[in-house]
Amino acid sequence: MKIGIVCTSFHRKQIERMLAYAKDESNIQDIEISEIKWVPGAMEIPLTLDRMLSSGNLNAAITLGIIENGETKHGLVMGQAVIKSIIDIQLKYGKPIGLGIIGPGALKEHISPRLEPHARAAVNAIVEMSK
Repeated sequence: MKIGIVCTSFHRKQIERMLAYAKDESNIQDIEISEIKWVPGAMEIPLTLDRMLSSGNLNAAITLGIIENGETKHGLVMGQAVIKSIIDIQLKYGKPIGLGIIGPGALKEHISPRLEPHARAAVNAIVEMSK
């Protein structure tokens, strides 16, 4: 299986850790990571996924990102829109997309303990959905 990974760079240090966990899980699952794309934030994930999957070279993709809790509902609204778009892209191409986005609404203390489980779960989701 060949996959692509879309990483958000807004929380780059944490996402680099998630990417390391995703790479490790991909090796365990015998998955080839063909593309890794870095985007500024969650808003740019859907377009990047659509471009990646439209090439026809990938069997699946995963996303890695963090949407923190803010002072307004901006993160919640954006998180809902991004996740809806990801679902639409899965259906459009008939290819699984593993959601490794922490949040929306993540507090600082929520982030670190979720880095590894969310990254590994994103990889395992596409494995299960590819069967």
